[in-house]
Amino acid sequence: MELRELVAAGESAVLVMEMQRGVVGDLARFPELREVCARRNVAGHAAVLLEAARAAGVPVVHCTAAFRADRAGTHVGGSPFLTVLLRDPGHMLEGTPAVEVIPGLSAAGDLESRRHHGFSPFTGTSLDMTLRSLGVRTVVAAGVSLNLGVPGLVLEAVNLGYRAVVVTDAVAGVPEEYGHAVLDHTIPLLTARATAAEVVAVWKG
Repeated sequence: MELRELVAAGESAVLVMEMQRGVVGDLARFPELREVCARRNVAGHAAVLLEAARAAGVPVVHCTAAFRADRAGTHVGGSPFLTVLLRDPGHMLEGTPAVEVIPGLSAAGDLESRRHHGFSPFTGTSLDMTLRSLGVRTVVAAGVSLNLGVPGLVLEAVNLGYRAVVVTDAVAGVPEEYGHAVLDHTIPLLTARATAAEVVAVWKG
């Protein structure tokens, strides 16, 4: 299927994964990821993508993560990464500036899907129902990271019957070379790839 059909307005939505102040912004606890995002201009490419989406009537959904101070709703299970994160009692707490979307990416009319558990945005949230209520058939993925969140988003989307497109210059992972490897060897097995400019060109007609 051609990109023009995949991301057609009326059938697509942009899902922005964890572009939050405490992840890649001024309050980031992951300096390497923040640096890679800066080098790749991930936020800049995402901002251009989102501006075009809104102008075309394509919904924008910010998929965010947060923890309650009492950790209710968060199951650590066997995840070493979550275990380490939650040793810091102040990490990504609900209601704090760290969980806000970084400046320049959110706008009035955007939607937000917040989770308190796991690494991907569909499980345990109303995201699937939100997208179906909007008539969405294709999700356009941007954000972080290519280590966990973005592949998880795409895999869940495909499992739920959505088509997907990963915006290659609006995503990042660490080390940077690993992110490139995921884009080259994992993402193509699941979904299509396109640059922000290519998607924007479709929406601008």
